[in-house]
Amino acid sequence: MTPARLLQARPRRAARTAVAALAAGLLLLAAPTAGAAAVPAPSAAPAPSAAAEPAGPPPLTDGSGLTQVGAATGSATNFVITVTTPQVAGQHTIRILLPADYAQHPDRRYPVLYFLHGASDNPSDPALAYPALTAAQSMITVIPDGGLRGWYTDWLDQGTAAGAQNWETFHLGQVVPFVDANLRTRTDRAHRAVGGLSMGGFGALHYAQDRPELFGQVLTMSGANDLSTDEMIMRGAVVATLTNVGTVLCGPSDGRPCGFDFGPTVSSDAVFGTPYPVFNADWRWNAADPAARLGLLAHTGIAVYTGNGNGNPADMEFWVEGTAKRVKDRLDALRLPYHYVDYGDGTGWGADCHGGHTAGCWAQDLVDYVPRLEAAFAAAP
Repeated sequence: MTPARLLQARPRRAARTAVAALAAGLLLLAAPTAGAAAVPAPSAAPAPSAAAEPAGPPPLTDGSGLTQVGAATGSATNFVITVTTPQVAGQHTIRILLPADYAQHPDRRYPVLYFLHGASDNPSDPALAYPALTAAQSMITVIPDGGLRGWYTDWLDQGTAAGAQNWETFHLGQVVPFVDANLRTRTDRAHRAVGGLSMGGFGALHYAQDRPELFGQVLTMSGANDLSTDEMIMRGAVVATLTNVGTVLCGPSDGRPCGFDFGPTVSSDAVFGTPYPVFNADWRWNAADPAARLGLLAHTGIAVYTGNGNGNPADMEFWVEGTAKRVKDRLDALRLPYHYVDYGDGTGWGADCHGGHTAGCWAQDLVDYVPRLEAAFAAAP
């Protein structure tokens, strides 16, 4: 989560919304970005022998509406491709992590984790290849571009200055079949998972709920799990990324991009329509609220991770914990099984986690989660 513009006041009941959003904006100004790396950028998992590993990434063929731009970069097991698609304006990177022995077992097929990044990040960042992901020996991980603030959905307004923004169609209608066509994947839902952090945690729940036939496992780490009026902080965070108010905090550019600039400024209504709860005008936000749709995950493995921001309301994790607890309560009410970890202030949860909205905590989440996921994949028929 990262800062941006505050919601504007509207009459009557909207006043409550504006107050909540004002608090959200002020808090978000101090929140670290999803891409802030508290751990060193990991290297690719070592191959069995240097001679056995191919010299570079495997060749991939265009298809499913994706056209590759330039050559892939990276190693044979940790590489990035760049693609274009009419569904989303611009060029988009996709990072792919293969098991170290992928090339040595041409008859083997592998399950896949689609890992969704947070706001203000990009798969070209090597830090997104977390050590637990590169160390995985029995699955493929795909990290697709979700935009600086794409919110893993097809935007309601396709006519903004940002251009086409059909992120859900891009990922589920194009990236998934592209990967299945080019790599030796197992294509049933029992061997496909979706997970993510922060903005990507919302995206993972959203995708698993929209397309339960695609994903048998879902992971949300420090996710925007609740977009209802019960969590106006989360709603304010989404609007903040759209409206770019945080750019006022940027000093002279000194040649570097402003971390609070999410691209062309668009209206607060661009993604889900109006966020203001007046006469049910915000019904699209409620319809997309993951916490209200948990019954759709009745046959899906669920994992939820959160910290407590070390009790500091200026840390986004302080507010994320509330959404995670609400998800837990609703899963209990639905009597659905799940794996839930609240590591609080981070004590005992890895050397670099202090309970905040940071990569040090997410790295440890994955240390705990990846072996569980690989075991679930292995147990699936």
